[in-house]
Parts: sequence; C-alpha cells; structure tokens
Amino acid sequence: MKVVLFCGGLGTRLRDYSESVPKPMVNIGYRPILWHLMKYYAHYGHKEFILCLGYKADFIKEYFLNYNECLSNDFVLSGGGKQLLMLGSDIQDWKITFVDTGLHSNIGQRLKAVEKHLAGEEMFLANYSDGLTDLPLDHYINNFIRHDKIASFLCVKPTQTFHVVSTQEDGVVTSIQHVTDSDTRINGGFFAFKTEIFKYMEAGEELVIEPFQRLIEKEQLLAYKYDGFWTCMDTFRDKQNLDDMYSQGKAVWEVWKRNA
Repeated sequence: MKVVLFCGGLGTRLRDYSESVPKPMVNIGYRPILWHLMKYYAHYGHKEFILCLGYKADFIKEYFLNYNECLSNDFVLSGGGKQLLMLGSDIQDWKITFVDTGLHSNIGQRLKAVEKHLAGEEMFLANYSDGLTDLPLDHYINNFIRHDKIASFLCVKPTQTFHVVSTQEDGVVTSIQHVTDSDTRINGGFFAFKTEIFKYMEAGEELVIEPFQRLIEKEQLLAYKYDGFWTCMDTFRDKQNLDDMYSQGKAVWEVWKRNA
C-alpha cells in the first residue's frame, strides 16, 4: 500500500530544532525520524511514499536528492578512495512522491491535496511523521481489513508525565493517578484508510474532527489498541529519550534489525 506522510507542520513544540530544520528531519542517531519511520514501513513491504510537504519543504527534498547511503550501510572503499562498493542499501527500491501541500494547511487539507496521487488505490496508510513504534504492522492491517471499516488509527497510552484527575461536581477530588496508569488512550498517529475517506471530508476540515465525527456516526472508525512500544517526538525531552535509546542499543522501533 502507499504511505502518506504528513511532513509540513511547523513543529512549534520542538522549537530548538524546528527553527532550523522541519520536525520530521530532526535526527535520531545518523538519520532523521522521518527516515526511521519510512524504514519501518518499508520493512513490512510498503515502499511507495507520498510526502505532504509545507514548512521547509526544500530541506526534505534536498536530503533525499543528496541521500548518502554510506551513513547507515556497510561499504568497501578501495583504490585510494576512488572505488566504493556498497554492501547494503536503504532506499534503492523506494518510490517517493514529493507534494507541496501548503505552509499553513492542517492535516485534512494536506490529505485532500494528495488525493489524486491515490487514484486507483483501495486502501492506503498515513502517519503524522513524529512517532515511532514496534507495532506489528501486518497484524494492524489485517485487523483493519477484517473489520471492513473506512478508517483505523493506532490507539495507545500517552507517554507524557501528567496526572489524570477525577472530581465531584463541587471540585472534591475522587482520584488522581499518572496518565499511564489510567484508562486514558490517545490517537497514536498511525492510520489505515480506505479511499472512501475522501467522501467524508470537506474543504478546510481537520481530519480527526469533522471527518472522523462523520465516520463515528456511521460506525466506520476503528481504534486498534496497542500496549507495546510507542512514543512521539513532541518536545526536546522526547528527542533526548529517543537519542538515549538509540545510543544504548535499545531502539526497539528498528524492527528491520530483528532478523539481521
């Protein structure tokens, strides 16, 4: 299936980095988080990508136009540096479509902007491009197909450090607990759609507000609960945590390395 990646946001919550590079291009190790995500999808056989560009689109285009395979693959250098033999490849069999979807567009507008690039497809995948997981993607897709709904999203527990509070009407607290210990779940940003989704979208609408509400009314929206690894890179602290996992050899989202 084709994979639509939303790469055009301003990334204001990661300001220390997003002022110089777009959020999806912030590095984890040698490669940007966008690459890690694309590598994840490619591992499951989904190697045709549509990038919805906006903020600093030129940075993303130049990265792939000048892609350096040597950074994350083994190679042999000989002839005094004149001969290079690659022992592996990352993106040789990837197909990437770059689409300018507007500087200030919301997610719904970006998805509508690439509708023509999904012509003839029955289903497609989509992602916010700021989260990583070790989710068995094939299981997720099979669940979506089996339930025969129009849309599905990954439903996870939040990783933030805030607390959930319940009160009586007068404000008296009845419970307070860390959000990860509560039943609260959030949209993890990993989507599967039938192309019928476009029938539920109107111009200017945000994807998870009006269109998703229409799907809910028709019982056509599916949540896939997952309690394995998932995290997003919203803040500098999130980036630090991902960097630490990577440097310590605990990058569990690198599912492509499990059988290496």
